[in-house]
Amino acid sequence: MSGTTAAGWLDGDVAFITGGGSGIGKAVAERYLAEGASVVIFGRDKDKLQAVVESTGQEERILGVAGDVRDPESLHDAIAQTVARFGKLDILVPNAGIWDYNRSVTRLDGADLGAAFDELFAINVKGYLLTVEAAWRELVKTRGNIVMTLSNASFYTAGGGAVYTASKFACRGLLNQLAYELAPKVRVNGVAVGAMNTDLRGPESIGLRDRSISGSFARSEITGNNPLIPLHDSSIEPKDFTGPYVLLASKTNSGNITGNIVQADGGIGVRGFGDRAAGGDHL
Repeated sequence: MSGTTAAGWLDGDVAFITGGGSGIGKAVAERYLAEGASVVIFGRDKDKLQAVVESTGQEERILGVAGDVRDPESLHDAIAQTVARFGKLDILVPNAGIWDYNRSVTRLDGADLGAAFDELFAINVKGYLLTVEAAWRELVKTRGNIVMTLSNASFYTAGGGAVYTASKFACRGLLNQLAYELAPKVRVNGVAVGAMNTDLRGPESIGLRDRSISGSFARSEITGNNPLIPLHDSSIEPKDFTGPYVLLASKTNSGNITGNIVQADGGIGVRGFGDRAAGGDHL
């Protein structure tokens, strides 16, 4: 129809995304904007968040708020800023996380293992829980929803080391429990993404904060045994994982779905990880 513009799947919604300064969080923010939503991105690096805001060219519809998902006060303040700026909250995307770079239990001593566990679980699991706690009241008001970023490591071994895999299984359980507790007013679903070309960092406690996936691995190492990569050459870029986030956030298209996880991992469960398990370490 000439002279009309089709509305996006999230037209008029307001979304809050943690870890929105890079990787899948940034890609989801950009996709949500394209689908008609207004977006708040939350993360530790204020300059990185501002760069994302400016890159969109839509400053009136996106806000960056600096803070730490381990800090309940900063999360509550960020949700308050979201409502003050855009009037409501419809979609929550707990996404901020770190990876353990396949560190096997055989490669860390007790002190390092304990420190990595405390840091990674504080961000990957407690950070999700605190984000939901800060936001659920606003989501109840709008009959909104939560879309959690999970991982192939939420279902299979060798998507990380012991600590990361444990954290992602924990998030899978957290999703199920939250879907139960927040029903019927708030839907809770997740996207289990696969390996991608991203800036995902590691635990500072074991010297991996400055290491990124994109800077550490060749494309062939990121794709691994993924069955779909030969046919979909760009499918390790974060933007190519955003479709399920739109589907699950859409009240029109997923209004009767809760407690579910879309496995957007390129079918890795079909073929498995082989000798990539725990960095290739075997006893």
